[in-house]
Amino acid sequence: MSEPVSEPAKRTPKSPNQLVYNVLAVVLSVFVLTAVNTNLFDEQPNLALFGMLGLTLVFLSRPVIKRWGEKIPIRVFDWVLVIATIVTFGYVFIQSERMLERFWIDGTLLGDRAGNEKPIDFWIAGIGLVLVLEATRRAIGWTLPILCAIFIGYALFGQSMPDWLFPHRGSSWEQIAQKTFLQSGGVFGIALRVMFMYVFLFVLFGTLLEQTGATAYVIRFARRIFQNSSGGPAKVAVVSSGLMGSLSGSAVANTATTGTFTIPLMKSSGFNSESAAGVEAAASSGGALMPPIMGAGAYMMLEMVEPAVTYVEIIKAALIPAILYYTALLLTVHFHAKRIGAESEPALKDVGAVDMSAFQGFVFFGSFVILIVMLVWGYTPFRAVSTSLAGILILSLFSKSTRLDHEKIYAALVGAAKGGMALIVAASCVGIILGIVDMTGLGAALPAQIQTLANDNAILALLLLMVSTIILGMGLPSAVCYLLMAILVGSVLTTLKTPPLAAHLFIFYFGMMSMVTPPVALAAYAAAAIAKGDVMKSAFAAFRFALVGFALPYAFVLKPELLMLTVENEAADPLTIAGTVAVTLVAICGLAASIAGYAFHRIGWGSRLLLLGLSLVVFLTRMNDAQLIVQLAAAGLIAVMIGINWKSNT
Repeated sequence: MSEPVSEPAKRTPKSPNQLVYNVLAVVLSVFVLTAVNTNLFDEQPNLALFGMLGLTLVFLSRPVIKRWGEKIPIRVFDWVLVIATIVTFGYVFIQSERMLERFWIDGTLLGDRAGNEKPIDFWIAGIGLVLVLEATRRAIGWTLPILCAIFIGYALFGQSMPDWLFPHRGSSWEQIAQKTFLQSGGVFGIALRVMFMYVFLFVLFGTLLEQTGATAYVIRFARRIFQNSSGGPAKVAVVSSGLMGSLSGSAVANTATTGTFTIPLMKSSGFNSESAAGVEAAASSGGALMPPIMGAGAYMMLEMVEPAVTYVEIIKAALIPAILYYTALLLTVHFHAKRIGAESEPALKDVGAVDMSAFQGFVFFGSFVILIVMLVWGYTPFRAVSTSLAGILILSLFSKSTRLDHEKIYAALVGAAKGGMALIVAASCVGIILGIVDMTGLGAALPAQIQTLANDNAILALLLLMVSTIILGMGLPSAVCYLLMAILVGSVLTTLKTPPLAAHLFIFYFGMMSMVTPPVALAAYAAAAIAKGDVMKSAFAAFRFALVGFALPYAFVLKPELLMLTVENEAADPLTIAGTVAVTLVAICGLAASIAGYAFHRIGWGSRLLLLGLSLVVFLTRMNDAQLIVQLAAAGLIAVMIGINWKSNT
């Protein structure tokens, strides 16, 4: 749901490129839906076709230089890249698919030719790697291709690296080609497999729901909750972005989708441009933290967390932190609205529209119930979401307002490909990095260095992980950032005295928070463009509103009861969970008041800093005997300060 998805299907194609694009987009969506639910091809051939279609769509839709997009030479060049993509990825498909054994070179499977590759194999790999880098550059910008090029250079010249840059014996071009493209651990490895098996289907789930009117319903639902509430439009942005972001998983896409409606509403109620942009960016960035879908992060964790966890365990653990994040954001927005005297959201009077939205809500929540029930019953995520897609089609039949005709289904298929192609090429590019990390031994050397620097200090280790994740997350999709960090520092995560799932959620959270961390805060940039506000002021406003998102990960790592777990990775006692949540909620109230400078009336800077410090004490201490008294004392002081503030206002 990165952009409105109905346009590509309903608009008359402007060129043969657009027509081919739409057809291939439908082919991609149908192929994934079919392949994950059947044994259509072997794994690597499936991924080869998946990558081929993703790269092809990028080259067709994004010219090499956007402002020259309609020039004939540019279009010819793009078609050359399309043909090259079909040849290279098609070659991997043919040489890896057992049904096509008669076409194998020397009768040997590509994966079994390690050390005996032919010259054509290396030519194909070289061209394929260049195509992946160029498609990634077009889809998400320069950050990831440059990072990938640095890793390739590191692999080639490892023996020349200084001691502080983890030197190794160096790798030949043939070894790099083998590890990153010809075998199954690079481009066609875990990153692309997760996108294929899980993420793309959930993108399709979101676009199909959107065609039933779910987007309009979510916003109207939020408006009805907060009608006549101070700062109501900002609270609408928080709730609607949280619900929508769980589907898309993209902070920038979520901002672009809901922000076009919520940001003008906030500005009309009294929020300035930068504050409106900051609220929307902060709310959108937290969307992927919200169960049950959580963008792509939950599916990545299925592959990365050791010992293995189930999907239900992941969303169960993520539930309380997500609720706390949005509770803090709602409180901060409420206090800020009171401080600036923002107007309330007017009550809705359009009864017909409300009646229509009831059917949309029936489809929206019904599809989620089907998804959750299937997961609880033990079905795999891709089987559960496939069943939910069928459920959407059936539930939508009950009202003309939600019914999905062939045009809407076509639009959803095209929209899923449009929203998923950037993830496909990014995952392919990440695969190159992961292949090199495995080949050079960097995956063991880097975590060891971080652990040495941390010197067995959990807070310092977490701080280093936070900074690394935020820096790496600048310009990268959050799921991609998480996967890279999980591979690079996975062994560090296992040494922290916390459940493995808590450590993985920690880096996933900061991958999301990089979207609102200046100077490269992509979600805030998108919101600022809609709000027509100053970019950097909007970025700092988003950072301020999302501040709880920087404290919560420390809290649930140090207090895994917030994830309904114990330090020993067992189910936590309900009373302990309740007590931990209660203390954390007090800290959230103090943090929200500190950020907004208001509780029941304006708060001076001295009190704001004290509230901030006391809140951080609660977040950064464990629930053990030694630190419990300090934590309770800090929470008690926060409660006293808020109480005095309330009393002086009555």
